[in-house]
Amino acid sequence: MTEAQLIEGCKRGDRKSQKKLYDTYAAKMMAVCFRYAGDKEAARDMLQDGFIKVFSNLDSYAGIGSFEGWIRRIFINCCLEALRKNDLLRDTEDIDATYHIHDVQASVLEEISAKEILGLVSELPSGFRTVFNLFAIEGYSHKEIGEILQITESTSRSQFTRAKQVLQKRVAELYQNTNT
Repeated sequence: MTEAQLIEGCKRGDRKSQKKLYDTYAAKMMAVCFRYAGDKEAARDMLQDGFIKVFSNLDSYAGIGSFEGWIRRIFINCCLEALRKNDLLRDTEDIDATYHIHDVQASVLEEISAKEILGLVSELPSGFRTVFNLFAIEGYSHKEIGEILQITESTSRSQFTRAKQVLQKRVAELYQNTNT
């Protein structure tokens, strides 16, 4: 079954097509949701809401560009809505004073796995985590992030800087704990 046939089947309400679409994208979208939620239960709720929106809005997919990219954008927006609804972006304030953290040695970065990094990202405060995900992983500019989150561009930059600092500190702590 081609992607176009799958989409058409879903538009017609065909349960097998809907299940196939869900099975195809659920794991990837769960990873997106988890990056924003920080815990599995909230991520599952976001996943469910995201698929409801995908199925409800399939008619708006024009067939231009990547279908997976279209789905990902819906999920990102769904995650941001959930964070706003629960007021979890309140930590997104302009921060002028940043503290200095020593640079993490390159050898540490060679030893840490992607899973460990994502685990550390999930532990960030929601404001830091959201900006970090949007900028470093999703590729949005700070100007776009500011518009999406209704914050200033400089707030987005400072949140990203603080997120990196916290991550560097936690990576250094993880490295020190594994080498002692």
